Amino acid sequence: MINYVTLPEFDKDFKLLLKRFKSLEKDFEIMKKYTLETFYEENQPTTAFVPMEGFCSNTYSAYKVRKFSCMALKGRGAASGIRVIFVWEASKRQVTFIEMYFKGDKANENRNRLENFIKNLAK
Repeated sequence: MINYVTLPEFDKDFKLLLKRFKSLEKDFEIMKKYTLETFYEENQPTTAFVPMEGFCSNTYSAYKVRKFSCMALKGRGAASGIRVIFVWEASKRQVTFIEMYFKGDKANENRNRLENFIKNLAK
């Protein structure tokens, strides 16, 4: 079983996006079940997320979900433009959600937020 944790900043990102994309809660649960759990629990390969270079070690790996289906963005399918940044800690079987954003609002993730989380993780 996978443990899911969110940063307070992620919760804020999610809440702001939820105002615009009403299906986001359901879409997020679907992504967790059919993307993360099938990959980590059932070892099914996926192209939905990619590792983030420079943010991986023996104890954790950071990823960006690039294929996130959002029903509120009709006709876009998995190319909705919503991105989710998370860190996987295999020893704890834990996914920590770091950031969620819409590519129409900003081009890239907040690398400082990810760096700060990883610094605290290493302590």
